[in-house]
Amino acid sequence: MSVHYQRHGEVGVISIANPPVNALSQTVRNGLLSTLKEGVADQQAKALVVMAEGRTFIAGADIREFGKPPQAPLLPDVITQLEACPKPLIASLHGTALGGGLEVALGCHYRVALSGTRVGLPEVKLGLLPGAGGTQRLPRLVGVERSLDIITSGRFVEADEALEIGIIDGISDAQTPLEAGLAAAKEVLAGQQQARITGQLPAPEANPQAIAAVQEQLETNTPALFSPFRIVEAIDACTKAASLEEGLRRERELFLACMDSPQRAGLIHLFFAARSPHVVPGVDNAGPFEHVALIGEHPLFDKLHHAAQRANVTLTDTPDASTELCLLAPGADASACPSQAVTVALQSLTASATATPLSLVVAERGQFHELVNHSASATDQQRVALTLKALRSNVVVSKSNSVLSTLYKATKQAPNNDAQSAMEQASLTLAQQGACYRESDIDLLAVEALGYPRHLGGPHRQATLLSTHSSTHKKTPSKDAHS
Repeated sequence: MSVHYQRHGEVGVISIANPPVNALSQTVRNGLLSTLKEGVADQQAKALVVMAEGRTFIAGADIREFGKPPQAPLLPDVITQLEACPKPLIASLHGTALGGGLEVALGCHYRVALSGTRVGLPEVKLGLLPGAGGTQRLPRLVGVERSLDIITSGRFVEADEALEIGIIDGISDAQTPLEAGLAAAKEVLAGQQQARITGQLPAPEANPQAIAAVQEQLETNTPALFSPFRIVEAIDACTKAASLEEGLRRERELFLACMDSPQRAGLIHLFFAARSPHVVPGVDNAGPFEHVALIGEHPLFDKLHHAAQRANVTLTDTPDASTELCLLAPGADASACPSQAVTVALQSLTASATATPLSLVVAERGQFHELVNHSASATDQQRVALTLKALRSNVVVSKSNSVLSTLYKATKQAPNNDAQSAMEQASLTLAQQGACYRESDIDLLAVEALGYPRHLGGPHRQATLLSTHSSTHKKTPSKDAHS
C-alpha cells in the first residue's frame, strides 16, 4: 500500500510510501483519504500525524499523470478533508515539501520539520500556479508580500526561514520524521503547542503596494509569461474573497486558465527534457570512472574538485597508470594522457572541433554543458557523462556536431539580430543531421545555455509547432468540409 495507518500510543500515524519522492499519485490521494477516515474512527487516537517514508516528504505531483485527465479524488478535495479533521493533525516534514506536498502540509493543523527540510511552491516553473489552496492558505500564514515572493519565484525556502516567517511551527532535532511527528503531537495534546486550522485563520490584509510592485517587476522582467500574473491575481483574491471557499474557487479558475496556456505545455516539455539528457540510448550497466586527471587549468576544474570527495572520484593533476579519464583544458598537451585513458577536450562555444574522440563544449551560462561524441564508443561517452554528473556537472550528450556551437554560430550570423528565428531554423537542420540523441536536447541546450525563451519550450519544439500550424492552414478544404 502507498499509504498506511498505525497507532503509536494515543497518536495515529498516516505514513506515505510512494518511492522515490512520495509523489501525489491517484493511489496516494486515495490512500490519504482512507487512512484519514481510519484515524478519525480510531477512538484511541487523540491526534494524527501525516508523514512520509524514505528520503523526502511529498515532493509534488506525480509526473506520470501530467497531460492526462485528472482522476478523483482531486488534491484540493483531499486537502479540504484533511483540514476538516476533528482531531489535531500534525504534518511531519523532511527532505522537501514542494508543490502539492506543501499544500498538503498547509491543510494540516501544525507543521514540524526536521533540520535541513526545504519547502516551496514551484509550480510557476511549469507554467502553473498552486492549484490546491497554496495561494489561499500560504498568505493566511505569511501575508501577501512574502506569498508573492515565494510563489512567483518558485524558490525553495529553508527550514529556518520557514519557521521565522510562519510556514512551519517548529524544527525538530529528532532523527526521523516519525519521532518528530510523535513528539509534536504529544506537545499539542499536552497544550504545550497550539494547533491551528489554516483555512480558518483570517485572510491577510490587502496590500495593494506589494501587488503593484510585483506586477511592475513582472512586466519589466518577464512580460511574456502567463502564470506569474495569474498567481498575483489569486493572491489578491485571497484578500478580497468573502470566504476560503470563494478564494479556492477563484484559484481553481486561474489554475485551469494556466493549464490551458500553451506556455504550460512548453515548460513541461523542458521539464521532461531535463530529466535524463546525459543518457546515451542503448547503453546499459555503464558506471562512472573513478580515477580522473585534469590537465591544464580551467574554471570548471575548480568546481569538479569541490564535488570530487562526495562523488568518490579521485582527481589528480598528473595522470598515472590508474588514470581512466583525462579532461584536457584548451591548449593543454594531449600527449600527457596515457593510452589506456579516455580523453575529453574542453572547448568553448566558438572553438573548432578537436581531434579527440570526445569534446566537452563548456557553456558560458546556465547549468548544462554538451558532451559531443566524435569517434568514441557509446559506452565511453556514457561513462564520461556519468562521471561528470557524479561531479555535479550537468551534461547533454550529443554526437558528431556540437549542437551548442551550431546554435551559437547561427545566432551570430542571424540577419537583423533575430537570434530566436536563427536558432529555430538551425534546430531543424541539426535534427535532420541526427546530431542529437533526442530532439528535446536541442531545446534544453538552447534555453539553458543560449537564452532562448523558456516559455516557448525551445527552438525545435517551436519550429515544429510553427511548421505543423502552417501546413494545417495550407491544406485546401475538401468539398464536403462544411457539410
